[in-house]
Amino acid sequence: MRGLIDISELTIEEIEALMNTAEDIIENPQKYSESCKGKKLATLFFEPSTRTRLSFEAAMHELGGSVIGFSDGSNSSAVKGESIADTARVVGCYADIIAMRHFIEGAPFVADRNCVVPVINAGDGGHNHPTQTLADLLTIRRKKGDFSHLTVGFCGDLKYGRTVHSLCTALSRYKGVKFVFIAPKELRIPSYLVYEVLEKNGIEYVECDNLEEAMPTLDILYMTRVQGERFEDKAEYERLKDSYILTAEKLANAKSDMIVMHPLPRVNEISVEVDYDSRACYFKQVLNGKYMRMALILKLLSEAKQGISADAVRPKPISDDADGKHICQNPKCITHTEQELPQAFKCVDKSKNILRCKYCEARVK
Repeated sequence: MRGLIDISELTIEEIEALMNTAEDIIENPQKYSESCKGKKLATLFFEPSTRTRLSFEAAMHELGGSVIGFSDGSNSSAVKGESIADTARVVGCYADIIAMRHFIEGAPFVADRNCVVPVINAGDGGHNHPTQTLADLLTIRRKKGDFSHLTVGFCGDLKYGRTVHSLCTALSRYKGVKFVFIAPKELRIPSYLVYEVLEKNGIEYVECDNLEEAMPTLDILYMTRVQGERFEDKAEYERLKDSYILTAEKLANAKSDMIVMHPLPRVNEISVEVDYDSRACYFKQVLNGKYMRMALILKLLSEAKQGISADAVRPKPISDDADGKHICQNPKCITHTEQELPQAFKCVDKSKNILRCKYCEARVK
């Protein structure tokens, strides 16, 4: 394992091992207090973040390492026009591991292909957020004990919610899991997840727009905010932003052991009164995220090659199943902004000739 760009890169066994390490860190923090002594984490955050950035920084400090980086892309050479690939090559000369968040989909993927040190995707646009998923999985395991035969409801912005995409992909590998997707039609779960993750694997799911009707069936309710920063049409955002608001009254019909999760930040989609309900687990997710990032940093650094010179850094060749016949049409894909970046597509279904961009997973139409 080199870095972590997509949660699907981890096997169930690897996820279990990371959770076991996180549990051991929780029980024996002193045992790990100097595990990363002399190591540096670079946090490259081109998009605003509180929890994820500080969680990575706290994780590295508690492992005995140090942190360099920036929390605002306007303070980096990106404002001068430097490419993601070049930024990754440069920072890889200073740090032992990189955590990158970017508003462009596919940016951490490009960084990973051009960097000699491990790169962790800390969120790329509306695409993926694998370390939030690790936090979510540890929270579920600690509260539910197992992942099998759970009914999981995702509510709110399922179109742009990268945490939903990553968690849905991860949970789909466990036996008997069912999904309920609660969203207005404009914010429904992306079709590629429905077809390539759910239907392809025979996973039971329901799409609806009524939270109250779905509530009694759920073991987990995963609330999300409607993400104004992802909308090109601000009028549409204003119309949809208050689609779902969870209150104590709406929880009355929920199971007594259902848990409420949220990747945060919340705006008003969960009333503050819900914080006092024993089923509220969203702040537990925050703490669990730190422990899972500690476990991931330990794993990646233990497996990283040491002593490689900057001269050895070369872009990895990337194949194109479309043979150069297509250009990604997703305007938020990094292929539209990165210098001389080759188009590359993967065939996800040969029988139907379905192609997806390797950077952002947009489907060729």
